[in-house]
Amino acid sequence: MWLFAIFDLPTNTKKERGDAARFRNFLLNNGFTMFQYSVYARPCGNEAYEEKQRRLIREAIPPEGEVRLFSLTDRQMAKMENYVGSLRQEPEKDDQLMLF
Repeated sequence: MWLFAIFDLPTNTKKERGDAARFRNFLLNNGFTMFQYSVYARPCGNEAYEEKQRRLIREAIPPEGEVRLFSLTDRQMAKMENYVGSLRQEPEKDDQLMLF
């Protein structure tokens, strides 16, 4: 299962830019991978762990901005198509779960 965090955070003031940078760093430090600038995802081994990650994200959301969280199963993730220009790229692999 993959947990996605997509967001729009204001960056008009120095404080807002700092809040946005802290939120992005929070995601990266908690195992998320940046898919696009405001789209981050991480694999979660089970629903309990996913809920823990959701709680941590809710606590880290800056006071202004919009954050959406949603999940995809590994099977749904495997159906994702990714293109750079007209060249198709392979979807991201769940490296953490491949260790077992």
